Amino acid sequence: MPIMTEKITYAPPPLTIGDVTAPVPIIQGGMGVGVSMAGLASAVARAGGIGVIASVLIGMNETGFHKDPQGATYRALEKQIRLAKKAAPNGIIGVNIMVALSDYEETVRIAAKAGADLIISGAGLPLRLPGFLPEGCNTKLVPIVSSGRAAGIICRRWDLHFSRLPDAIVVEGPKAGGHLGFRAKDIDSPEKYIENLTSQVIKAVKPFEQKEGRAIPVIAAGGIYTGEDIYKFIQMGAAGVQMGTRFVATHECDASDKFKQAYINAKKEDVTIINSPVGMPGRALKGKFIEKARAGEKRPHRCVCKCIKTCNYPDTPYCIGMALINAQRGNIKSGFVFCGSNVWRVNKIVSVRELMDELVQGYTETAMKAAGPILYPSSHKHPLSPHTANP
Repeated sequence: MPIMTEKITYAPPPLTIGDVTAPVPIIQGGMGVGVSMAGLASAVARAGGIGVIASVLIGMNETGFHKDPQGATYRALEKQIRLAKKAAPNGIIGVNIMVALSDYEETVRIAAKAGADLIISGAGLPLRLPGFLPEGCNTKLVPIVSSGRAAGIICRRWDLHFSRLPDAIVVEGPKAGGHLGFRAKDIDSPEKYIENLTSQVIKAVKPFEQKEGRAIPVIAAGGIYTGEDIYKFIQMGAAGVQMGTRFVATHECDASDKFKQAYINAKKEDVTIINSPVGMPGRALKGKFIEKARAGEKRPHRCVCKCIKTCNYPDTPYCIGMALINAQRGNIKSGFVFCGSNVWRVNKIVSVRELMDELVQGYTETAMKAAGPILYPSSHKHPLSPHTANP
């Protein structure tokens, strides 16, 4: 009589959001200004993850940017989405659009019309986001939250006013890079650890999943670094993870080599929390620019454009838009580098494919260790298990 065996796999599960599925459950975080554009996003999409373009000031290299930054940004956003989708025709391309943008509504419309598969939106609660999509658009909507309460508020508001729910939700903890959705005093609070927040959001969306009769995938973000980390969050009930810092240290990242080298050179003590001119704390690498800003020695010469609603130029210590543009171009002395809490662990530049393979391998090895020995009859060796049963 033949021996019946169940196929066992230790690979990470695919990530399905609406009607699109990524073979690898990793979303590359949207990093502005100009750090994640078509080059990085398409490479991640080709490698099986979800690549994300950051919309903020993406037109910085467009002709006429200083005369018409808004128009240049719109042109560049359309161009970058087209380039990414052409370079990864079978991949998934998202766009990160901050709620805090002064032209948030129009940016959402442009990204959707240009063919973005997803719009990922944080830096504020995207309570009106569904109303900005062009009619008939199939772009998936993924809000970013920092608590179960925020997830519940968004689900209720969208259900009431737009008769729809999020296609997925990213929950971002305080170890993330860039602007953080927490008060400065709460950043190191154990209550705000991403493990706790992930469980809260999964619990918060459960009633809405039951009502809708479909899953609302929860994506964990902030401080996730290894395949073992990914395994942990999948086991907790997350559908996938979002990672930013590790994708900066790739050949395909759209930032300058000097920007990437700042990650390689970073030590643990170089990571600091700044008070951003936009009214939010942010995590960045220490440097002369930040030192001068803290000492009151920086003043904005002009406003590139009113990019953020909460930026009150000229009362700000510096123009964050120009500071981030300078850093992206490698002029670190005239700007600063945003980073996640684990930046000090980065020690080399690799390709996106190498990074994705490393993460998948780390997940698989962790899954195999967790499974332990699998016993089969002595005459049979399972093809996916190194273990053979005793007679």
